[in-house]
Amino acid sequence: MEKPFINITYCPKCGWMLRSAYMAQEILTTFVDEVKGVSLLPSETSGVFTITINEKLIFDRKQMQRFPEIKELKQLIRDVVSPDKNLGHSDVK
Repeated sequence: MEKPFINITYCPKCGWMLRSAYMAQEILTTFVDEVKGVSLLPSETSGVFTITINEKLIFDRKQMQRFPEIKELKQLIRDVVSPDKNLGHSDVK
């Protein structure tokens, strides 16, 4: 089975590139053996911040009316890419 690829689409006009890069770094650090990679995609539409795994939407800032917490994001990704993975202190209690 091929490793999944994660896309973070963000609004550069909103100044969300650094937030996106931080989340990508956290994802790559946590899921080093489980994901193929993470890409940062600047959106041409204002206010966009979405995260997809193999084109399946797992988080949309507009729908949720907030950004994901890192702990929450790791849990969402884990549930798709490696459901048995223990996230240590970032796991659901």
